[in-house]
Amino acid sequence: MENIEKKAHCLVLSYPGQGHINPMLQFSKRLQHSGVKVTFVKIQKIDSSSSIPLETISDGFDEGGKGQAESIQAYLERFWQVGPKSLSELVEKMNGSGFPVNCIVYDSFLPWALDVAKKFGLIGAVFLTQSCAANSIYYHVNKGLLKLPLAGNEILLPGMPPLEPRDMPSFVYDFGSYPAVFDLVVRIQFSNIEKADWVLCNSFYELEQEVAEWLKKLWSIRTIGPAIPSVYLDEQIEDDKDYGFSIFKANNSDACIKWLNDRAKGSVVYVSSGSMAIVKAEEMEELAWGLKASGKHFLWVVRESEQSKLPKNFREETYGKGLVVNWCRQLEVLAHEATGCFVTHCGWNSTLEALSLGVPMVAMPQWSDQPTNAKYITDVWKMGLTASANYNEEIIIRREAVEYCIREILEGERGREIRKNAEKWRKLTKDAMAEGGGSSDQNINEFVANLV
Repeated sequence: MENIEKKAHCLVLSYPGQGHINPMLQFSKRLQHSGVKVTFVKIQKIDSSSSIPLETISDGFDEGGKGQAESIQAYLERFWQVGPKSLSELVEKMNGSGFPVNCIVYDSFLPWALDVAKKFGLIGAVFLTQSCAANSIYYHVNKGLLKLPLAGNEILLPGMPPLEPRDMPSFVYDFGSYPAVFDLVVRIQFSNIEKADWVLCNSFYELEQEVAEWLKKLWSIRTIGPAIPSVYLDEQIEDDKDYGFSIFKANNSDACIKWLNDRAKGSVVYVSSGSMAIVKAEEMEELAWGLKASGKHFLWVVRESEQSKLPKNFREETYGKGLVVNWCRQLEVLAHEATGCFVTHCGWNSTLEALSLGVPMVAMPQWSDQPTNAKYITDVWKMGLTASANYNEEIIIRREAVEYCIREILEGERGREIRKNAEKWRKLTKDAMAEGGGSSDQNINEFVANLV
């Protein structure tokens, strides 16, 4: 270990979003635990309680980050101009500090970091924060193997179940929506991926075995996830209970746990749409009344910016049954024995957390890779149900669908099978990260061994 510590020093560079920083910060902790010196490169001002040292580079918007840019496209263009120079200066500074850098682990959304790594003769490892399945779909679009706009009702891709158009990431199904993000996930992140020394993916082999095998033919890909705090998986890192970083502040997390402590085992519905999803006002209302109609206790995270969409008198009408908060420590809630199911937007981090903690899901995907994750949750891993939308003029998930899914999971026949599968996946996630023998643990050890 001492020998590794003297030689190996990784810079870890994340795209500035909660769903990107969390898994990359977690992976950094894994590397540090393996004896590697790690410096986490931040772009915006973040308060971190993690033990990982932080350094800052510029994205060209030093006053307000992404929020200061007029569009995502403008942000990426400016970052692309400023980032390489700023990262190069940091490498030079580190190289003069007695701990020279020998590897850059970088977010796939920032492929210019590989150019910086190669300029200094460093190992370049790209980190994919989405599933193998989502990345395979984007790769097929990138290479013209999947033509857009989509035609037909069934899409067949290697290593994946038959998909309908609505199972595809929103940028693929709804071609032309969010062109800057489409460019990012389809073109930019694959622009030089074949030149990377390592391709790391926040998934685990047993979860996406067939598609992971197919991707192995393209790249030196290694699954190293789920990148969630160690206490919930293998307990290799002592007291590692949270990611150590949050854009949002949980104003009453202790109150959430206290509230859950008073509820029966497996009786509470936990609801959250993550850090980015914007839920339509009408859908928020349908979800609210669906929760009420289910008759179950619920803990609902509604970000402050979204709270105005709650129906009038909803809190009063559900008093004693529900608790609405603006943020909470999700892992603690999912790990609590009172939590019986998770109504989720199906962001990849939330999906992995629910898998790791064996919590059945009601899938309510919004955009991005979420419809694909929902397909896998429901039809491949069979640990949840998708609340079906009413495909009239606007895609809205109705209260009846929400109520049905909650009741079915907590009371119904299918619920028993889903809970059994959820427990199976919980065990498999633990096995993947198990010290010495787990597929992800072995991949991390292989990566570390090749740093020196």
